[in-house]
Amino acid sequence: MAPNEVLGWVWIVAGIVSGLGLGLGFHRDDWLGGYSSFRRRLLRLGHISFLGLGFLNLFFALSAAHMRLPPAGLAAASWAIVVGAVTMPLCCGLMAWRRGFYLLFGVPVTSLLLGTALAVWGLAQP
Repeated sequence: MAPNEVLGWVWIVAGIVSGLGLGLGFHRDDWLGGYSSFRRRLLRLGHISFLGLGFLNLFFALSAAHMRLPPAGLAAASWAIVVGAVTMPLCCGLMAWRRGFYLLFGVPVTSLLLGTALAVWGLAQP
């Protein structure tokens, strides 16, 4: 079984919990430097990436049976989406802490692009 279904649900829970954590301070105008501060924007992006990438993993798990990919291609797509889902909120958190981590965003973006491109390719095959 691909890890996407379990990770999808775990990431949705993580998104709700991280939203709860961020929501504890939302009423304070100066919290994390104010609403438009870089740090607060990055943490919000990490929070929403948990939810969005959780859903992406669930959609992948539901679609995998319809993909016409060889087993190695299906595994590559699955793991690329998992790597992207795990590293995106991590990169957001690291960059909220230190801006110098911005180059790390290449890891989740490349992984997600690869995984979703393989999924589209597999679904588009006759």
